[in-house]
Amino acid sequence: MAGIIPAAGSGSSGGKFRRRRYTPIADINVTPLVDVMLVLLIIFMVTAPLLQVGVPVDLPKTSAQQVGGKDEPLVVSVNAEGVYLGETKYDLPELGTKLKAVHDEKPDQRVFIRGDKAIDYGKMMEVMGVVIDSGFRQLGLLGEAAQALGKGGGGTVSPAPAPAPRGPQQQQPAPTPRR
Repeated sequence: MAGIIPAAGSGSSGGKFRRRRYTPIADINVTPLVDVMLVLLIIFMVTAPLLQVGVPVDLPKTSAQQVGGKDEPLVVSVNAEGVYLGETKYDLPELGTKLKAVHDEKPDQRVFIRGDKAIDYGKMMEVMGVVIDSGFRQLGLLGEAAQALGKGGGGTVSPAPAPAPRGPQQQQPAPTPRR
């Protein structure tokens, strides 16, 4: 028993129906737009620190200013596992040939060396020698800012006194902590 229910005020005589015209709403609903933008902002804020390229290295702290530059530098990382150019592991002779090839293409390229603070100083000097022998003259060492630990910030660092020369029979004395 389906039937048509007449609209109120139209009467039962089936008079003329007024037809409403559809008019589009010209307003933009901003709430969903803001919701989507906030979600995207949170996603980028969470993922941006994860996009850091390189090998995990425990960098030493420094109070030096950050070096700016125009182009993206090459990053050589040194840790306990070995020497890396970007994220690719190389032996020192292989690193030298790779860096020479890069130097032939871009002679003004900057090279940054990231060294784990637990790495031997001699190993860092070997890597720096390979980089310099490859032809690069714009070489820098990377470190973390000391202000993050509440240290540094304008003080000067005085060098340690030079150790006395030792003969082959002498043993090295145990280091004393500085205060």
